[in-house]
Amino acid sequence: MDWKIEVMPVGPLQMNAVLLTSHGPEGTEVILIDPGEEPERLLTAVKKAGGKLDHLLATHGHFDHVGAAAAVQAVHGLPLICHEKDLPLIEQMQEIQAAYGFTATPVPECRADLQDGATIPFAGGSIEVRHVPGHSPGQVMFVLPATASGQGPGCAIVGDCLFAGSIGRTDLPGGDFATLEKSIRERIYTLPDDTVIVCGHGPDTTVGREKATNPFVRG
Repeated sequence: MDWKIEVMPVGPLQMNAVLLTSHGPEGTEVILIDPGEEPERLLTAVKKAGGKLDHLLATHGHFDHVGAAAAVQAVHGLPLICHEKDLPLIEQMQEIQAAYGFTATPVPECRADLQDGATIPFAGGSIEVRHVPGHSPGQVMFVLPATASGQGPGCAIVGDCLFAGSIGRTDLPGGDFATLEKSIRERIYTLPDDTVIVCGHGPDTTVGREKATNPFVRG
């Protein structure tokens, strides 16, 4: 399983949209995770990667992670795939955007069938879906194994569950610290220490680094 990852901070909140690409004998596969803002930039990245988008995914339903999904859909015709417990956040996205002073964007068409333990075919292998609630009820993470070529370790795209030296907010509707702590300890810190954590905002980190130094949730 060989793949490449591109992290693109977008919008005023610098949310990390993630583009996964794999070039194999059956063609190029492209997955876009968290299409939050700057749709033209995201569409350009997809075009450069291979032109055809295979999956459009959301780690969770907060507007800074899904605000550009409808614009991407208008070009590629794919539903935004999310967890059912965050569907209400997406459906109410325009009201929430307005409440925080952001310009409302169209609500995307969703397919709310991401479940814990599900797998997404990719690069001759699969991406594992893990439900990691606490920041939002339907927050999920995507786990990729190490590349077959051995050029890099595994990777976990965790949305706003965990940051480098910090954790996701739990004071928003549906947030809960005890739930988030359990998700981090049982679903993230159980991955190999060299696993790269791609966060929803800010720089990458690793499982080992956060277990040893994170001031909110130590391993």
